[in-house]
Amino acid sequence: MKKSPLVEKSYLFAIKIVKSVYLVQNSKKEYILTKQLIRSGTAIAALISEGQYAQSPADFINKFSVSLKEANETKFWINLLKDTEFIDIHVFESLIFDLEEIISMLVSSIKTLKSKMSQ
Repeated sequence: MKKSPLVEKSYLFAIKIVKSVYLVQNSKKEYILTKQLIRSGTAIAALISEGQYAQSPADFINKFSVSLKEANETKFWINLLKDTEFIDIHVFESLIFDLEEIISMLVSSIKTLKSKMSQ
């Protein structure tokens, strides 16, 4: 079975988050902010994956909505790590670019399903 682009992209983003956190923890010895980032950054993909097996359209929307909230929290932690100079601009831009794509895909998926449910 072929994975959806959103499932694939969010999983690859989770891998990128894990690797970025590992580098920051090992090079800068920063553990508090990175713990928050790894929690929210990997939750995005986990919730999207859960949503694929939702029990109902409402459950699907709920999983994707919570994933969207985690994505927005992740954006906060990425910005904070950049502004406190724990990650450089290149890491920041790479993470934010991928995250913005995931957010757009989540918003589109949620809107599409809500529209179908209201018909």
